[in-house]
Amino acid sequence: PLVFADEPTAALDATAGHEVTELLVELGRERGTTVVVVTHDNRIFHLADRIVHIEDGRIVDGRLSGVAA
Repeated sequence: PLVFADEPTAALDATAGHEVTELLVELGRERGTTVVVVTHDNRIFHLADRIVHIEDGRIVDGRLSGVAA
């Protein structure tokens, strides 16, 4: 199972954005679903297991991140 979310917080205020990202994290944990989020919102980076930075169509960094508490 895979959920692909393209800029899920782009048009949201901070509170609604937090609620949406928490739902995505919960979905991933409860159902064992892989959640891929494409975003420029650095407020949600801490929720990621892995962050991949892409510039000009190329992966420039693919480090592992801390897992959300």
